[in-house]
Amino acid sequence: MVQNCLLLCDCTPTMPRPSRLDSPQSIPMTTESPQSSATLAAGVTSFADLQFAPEIARALDDLGFAVPTPVQAQSIVPLRSGRDVVVRAQTGTGKTAAFALPVLEKLRPADASVQALVLVPTRELAVQVAQAISGLAQHLPGVRAVAIYGGEVISKQFYALRGAAQVVVGTPGRVIDHLERGTLRLDQVRMAVLDEADEMLRMGFAEDVEAILQRVPNERQMVLCSATMPEEIARIARQYLRTPHVVEVAQTTRTALTVEQRYVVVPLEKKVEALARILACEEFAAALVFARTRMFCAELAELLAERGIAAEAMHGDLAQSARDAVLRRLRHGQLRVLVATDVAARGLDVDLIDLVVNVETPDSADTYVHRIGRTGRAGRTGKSILFLTPRQERRLRELERFTGQPMTHLPLPTPEEVERARVNRFVAAVQRQFERDDLQPFRQVAEELWKNPHPDLAASLVALAWGDRPPPQWSEPSAAPIRQAAPVPVPVPVAPPPKPFQAARAAQPMAPAPVPAPVPVQVRAPAPAPVPTRPSPLDSPVPSGTRGPLAPVPVSAQPNPDNQQPRAPEGRVWLSLGVGKRNHVEPAELVEAMCQNAQIPPRSIGTLLIRDTYTLADVDAAVAAACMARLVKVRVKTRFLNPRLLEGEPEPEPPPPPRKPRAIKQEFSQPPGTERPKRVKK
Repeated sequence: MVQNCLLLCDCTPTMPRPSRLDSPQSIPMTTESPQSSATLAAGVTSFADLQFAPEIARALDDLGFAVPTPVQAQSIVPLRSGRDVVVRAQTGTGKTAAFALPVLEKLRPADASVQALVLVPTRELAVQVAQAISGLAQHLPGVRAVAIYGGEVISKQFYALRGAAQVVVGTPGRVIDHLERGTLRLDQVRMAVLDEADEMLRMGFAEDVEAILQRVPNERQMVLCSATMPEEIARIARQYLRTPHVVEVAQTTRTALTVEQRYVVVPLEKKVEALARILACEEFAAALVFARTRMFCAELAELLAERGIAAEAMHGDLAQSARDAVLRRLRHGQLRVLVATDVAARGLDVDLIDLVVNVETPDSADTYVHRIGRTGRAGRTGKSILFLTPRQERRLRELERFTGQPMTHLPLPTPEEVERARVNRFVAAVQRQFERDDLQPFRQVAEELWKNPHPDLAASLVALAWGDRPPPQWSEPSAAPIRQAAPVPVPVPVAPPPKPFQAARAAQPMAPAPVPAPVPVQVRAPAPAPVPTRPSPLDSPVPSGTRGPLAPVPVSAQPNPDNQQPRAPEGRVWLSLGVGKRNHVEPAELVEAMCQNAQIPPRSIGTLLIRDTYTLADVDAAVAAACMARLVKVRVKTRFLNPRLLEGEPEPEPPPPPRKPRAIKQEFSQPPGTERPKRVKK
């Protein structure tokens, strides 16, 4: 049946292809309106109407494909007839299956040569397209799709190409490498596809793409897929495509209507804190966070991990094996937050991704469209969040005009909402355990526990299941306020008893002291009242696991300049922290880290003695246990605090060693009569 379809496709008469030496302006390019494209697919309501071979139809049923998308319905018919096609549609509209199904119909399984070539811009997209084609060809014996891309050991690709590989999906750079090595031949290619052509040209692959197209036969059929149509893409279409049929789905917006677009306005320095709160409150299966540079991508993933959010980074500096492992964990649901750059996430298609976050505003509107196209694909719903600074409101209006879809404002979650979301997520995870079928062994353990009931039995089980995460902090308005640490009592100084000679002097009458002349006093004008500033929504206390604004430094939290041996007041203890002068730490940074992560008030911190390699902190004894439990894995200046309780009073810091006197250079004097005779020039 497959061969019959192939014969029908081959019997279609083909027009002579123009020479490559012709100028782009001399090659005609007929474009058809979206209405004419829709006319070709007017009778296509399901894949059954397209009458695929039984092997392909069975694969479509296994994959759950029943109704073709508009792009697929309008592209498959002209591709079957042998025409070149230009597909202009937004990402996530099913363009891969639109060209993959006709490619599989035109293959000759008995021929082991390369018969179809697909060029893509990134490694991840190459692997993704090759897997999609292999899934559609799972019931076609002898048909293989191979992905070749940079970053992988090229010897593995030699063995893959040496076997029967009818479809090759690769990046332009690696395809050029194989062509120069002679391990890839394109003289039998019958169909060439340029997927994400606009992105390939933006990444500088224009020369490589044209060099590859000059290696394929003139009688090939070409497909060009692009979300946008810049002038460079139009030039390539005029030069290498023969009277192409243009498929452009009529749409009122450039983005999928199933994507809910929102924005949040936060200052630049507080974006990480706002992102941590949003990820803690939003309901999502997997989130994709876009960063502009590789350095910020890795730094953002590390900052989120420090705040208790399991996030990993994917950028160009990662080895291909590491990138594949990250994507594997993301697809299997083992990773919820992925921070990636534009190049690394180009063409990424993961069903679990239902939230896209733009921490930095994209440079262009096209980049924004491609970013949020990672969610809401193939009719699924998704959400996108755009971070803006207070001065970027004009940029918001430009994106709304470009996409044709308004964005709604997202209020920043409060600390109470973050805590409530954490608890609700934990309760939901516990309730999902009720549906398990293997609870019988655990029921026996529960019966053992109930034999000796304890009032805190349920709370102990919750604490055990909660793990190492910071416990929830309840601060609802209706509930009782959280008990704050009591202020440290200030001791009242007591006058010492008078000495004998002082008592005798006090008994003698004293002459009246002369009255000094009055000193003129200069009255200054009162200082102007401070201008009130509007508080930021991020200036409220942040629950444990997220970092908040800079806490005020207590007056006593200053270095000890006199190097005196301090003594902690009654009810206070000393903690030793693993960061000191060598790390260039400031008292404000230590107070911030302790208050934000240990959830203690600033007034519970007293004197800070910053030594060479460690710091001694005078804290209230009531908060010492919380500091030792919650500050173990907190980093300050890349060093773990790892607090330890100090027994007794700290020893004074030893004075620095005296500097050695500078050596004075002494001239060498020879004994008389031993001077070296001077050389006389002849």
